Amino acid sequence: MELSVVVPTLNGREELAGSLDALAEEVPDAETIVVNGPSADGTTGMVRDRDDVDVLVEVADRSVNVARNAGLDRATGDAVAIVSQGLSVEPGWAEAVRSGVDSSAAVTGPTHEQLVAGMTTESKETRTIAGRDVTYFNPGNVAFRRAAIDALDGFDEYLQIGGSRDVAHRLAARGSTVGWDAEMCVSREFEADGGIRETDWNWKYRSLAYRLLKNYGVRPTVARRILSHAGIDAAEALKDVARGETPPSKWLGTGRDVLRGLGLGSKDGLVARYRDRSDARNPNGRSIRADRAVTVYDRR
Repeated sequence: MELSVVVPTLNGREELAGSLDALAEEVPDAETIVVNGPSADGTTGMVRDRDDVDVLVEVADRSVNVARNAGLDRATGDAVAIVSQGLSVEPGWAEAVRSGVDSSAAVTGPTHEQLVAGMTTESKETRTIAGRDVTYFNPGNVAFRRAAIDALDGFDEYLQIGGSRDVAHRLAARGSTVGWDAEMCVSREFEADGGIRETDWNWKYRSLAYRLLKNYGVRPTVARRILSHAGIDAAEALKDVARGETPPSKWLGTGRDVLRGLGLGSKDGLVARYRDRSDARNPNGRSIRADRAVTVYDRR
């Protein structure tokens, strides 16, 4: 089985170097494809100086789903893995990928945090939605059988976040399984000054509404899931207000962002469901454009 590994990157030169070092050591026979967003940190030069990267694709979009699709466009393997720039594959990863895609449409595994020895931060996550068993996967550590991801037309480029959750819903719609293998492990080393990323509430709920309406249509299950998420987040935010950590005006502003995101996502999700009535449910997929790549350096 031929394996391609796609590594999307954006302004992560040092992290990317570590990820590529691990791939070269653990999977030297894999086809390695780096998809570089409009980075401004010397990533292009660093990658071009390496002899273990087969293809470097430069894209103008900052969207990770565009980068993933650009990598799929260039990959030639029977199986295609996607690894985040800040993650390093561990021993046994390649064997777990190959055995996983033999039995499932996709396979994923845990992330080991080097900050706390022996700590595994992720485990298999499955939800039943409208009668479908949906298994989510780690978007920075996943491998697909090539035919399975091609049948879905790749990732939905409408989504700025939540693209992997959307793929999980669409795999479940086709009756395709997502496997879990604890040996398919990647590691991450935290930087000392790593901060906490602020939640984009508009896009969180825009993505949630879009992918649920697109994949399931209007039904009570969808409404319950959206209201459940909103209720939990609102309650947590109110606790911050009660503790004096967040002013009430910010809580109200967040509420407006949530409502705006729900409105746009619901509208766009229903339009997307109408535009693509197949089980691929991807009117914004790989096939819609051929101009993702600005420049391609291909050493194959």
